[in-house]
Amino acid sequence: MKHLKIAGVPEHFNLPWHLCIENNEFEAEGIDLQWTDVPEGTGKLCQMLRNKETDIAVILTEGIIKDIVAGNPSKIVQVYVQSPLIWGIHVDAKSNYQTLSDLKDKKVAISRIGSGSQLMAYVNAHNQNWKTDNLQFEIVNTIDGAVEALSNGKADYFMWERFMTKPLVDKGVFRRIDDCPTPWPCFVIAVRNEVLENHPETIGKILEIINTTTSEFKGIPSIDKTLSERYHQKQEDILEWLSLTQWSQKQLSEQMLNKVQNQLLELAIIDKKGTFAEIVHG
Repeated sequence: MKHLKIAGVPEHFNLPWHLCIENNEFEAEGIDLQWTDVPEGTGKLCQMLRNKETDIAVILTEGIIKDIVAGNPSKIVQVYVQSPLIWGIHVDAKSNYQTLSDLKDKKVAISRIGSGSQLMAYVNAHNQNWKTDNLQFEIVNTIDGAVEALSNGKADYFMWERFMTKPLVDKGVFRRIDDCPTPWPCFVIAVRNEVLENHPETIGKILEIINTTTSEFKGIPSIDKTLSERYHQKQEDILEWLSLTQWSQKQLSEQMLNKVQNQLLELAIIDKKGTFAEIVHG
């Protein structure tokens, strides 16, 4: 039995992994794949790869590219979700902020430095022609931390996946004032280089199993009901999310890697570009 650790956010995108684990599909191939939920998101997942706390991460594309360029000894082995991530831009429901322009030069709640919530704040500022140098951040770790920071005025707005945050909007905790989709596929699968070198066949088999499930995922009977119950979402929201979400079974293309890196470079999130061979597993 090969023992490997995998980590990702506790969000509906990752249900295919849980179904494969629960159905003993990895175990049937002699693989003990242990999943860890990481509510802190991308910055924490990058740290876990660096510290060998996980072997595999299902992680935001822009976050892992930035961290590999900065020396994370891992590679992208595949795109996991092809469609963009739709980031909702949220404020405290009782605040006076009504439009995106009201948030110019205001403080952003982020899960941690290098997280998707920070990187997308730069993308959003750039889209609005705001000076990205003026961005100020309040580190809140998790979505619960964001609720606290926005309600007590330590931060003014928070960007997080729109559908996972919607229950807070429905409850009147947050108000969503706009969306900011990623200009690239949202999730990739990254593996530590050491694991890729030592267990290439095992990683290949893991990808084969998850790809079979994601390619058939939308056709699973009552999958909308399962997602709705597990992730505490309204069924109509899940149906909308499913219609917008496209899983992938392919590798990241050189053209798409260039697109992501060019934008990160333009936003001064990275100071140099990595090569395709350094970032993507051939």
